[in-house]
Amino acid sequence: MTPRRKKRLSLVALVLLGVGGATALFLTAFQENLILYHSPTEVAAGKAPVDRTFRVGGLVKEGSVARSEEDLKVRFTVTDTKDDVAIVYDGVLPDLFKEGQGIVANGKLNGDGVFVAEKVLAKHDENYMPPEVAESLEKAGGKPPHSMARPEGN
Repeated sequence: MTPRRKKRLSLVALVLLGVGGATALFLTAFQENLILYHSPTEVAAGKAPVDRTFRVGGLVKEGSVARSEEDLKVRFTVTDTKDDVAIVYDGVLPDLFKEGQGIVANGKLNGDGVFVAEKVLAKHDENYMPPEVAESLEKAGGKPPHSMARPEGN
């Protein structure tokens, strides 16, 4: 093999190595930032990751909201009418947050099986429910309140 051909082959190998490394970094970063949705039934069945951030959603169970008097901590339960998930959130809840309404929360499960929310998102009007929440309610056999049902054709 001539020196020129060796040099060209080395250059091609370096380019392929660089592209492979960049692809690996991209895929790793993408995987770490991916936030999956799990229903309360999936969380109760142990299908949700314990060490990773994910989303859980459903209806805020009536009578489950308990606010701390010392700080902004709030405990509440989210249900898909089949299973429940206890959620703890330390912060200001959205104005539209209330019992019986649909929410989606981002966070992680702690060792006790309680979901520690970093962010809580509430529905934005009377005719909307996050698609993930509506789907998990339907799978669990529950029906969302009439005002929160998805429009026909969606």
